[in-house]
Amino acid sequence: MKKQIVTENAPSAIGPYSQGISCGDLIFVSGQLGLDPASGEFAPGGVEGQARQSLSNLRSILEAAGSGMDKVVKTTVFLKDIRDFAAVNTIYAEFFEGTVFPARSAVQVAALPKDGLVEIEAIAAK
Repeated sequence: MKKQIVTENAPSAIGPYSQGISCGDLIFVSGQLGLDPASGEFAPGGVEGQARQSLSNLRSILEAAGSGMDKVVKTTVFLKDIRDFAAVNTIYAEFFEGTVFPARSAVQVAALPKDGLVEIEAIAAK
């Protein structure tokens, strides 16, 4: 049985989808842009600022579901420019402590919603 996850601490969905879904022992978090949930605007600081905000949004959704970053098993990172890979890696590492990082894919895409620079989605355990 699936249950919708909703929090005001992350941006509202900008389409017909949920911020996250809890199903069985897993939590699926929709792709998070680097949007500030209060203003609806992109976080300042270019790709680094947007990556930090994206991961903060992801963390807020996980926490609303009773999970956390330490329970993330898989992420997908969508980059407008693959040359930002190293910069995003630096920010990404700040959010995942320890030596066992989640499995991950990172790809360059032609465009992201609202002309974002990075979007990150995740699957986590409860």
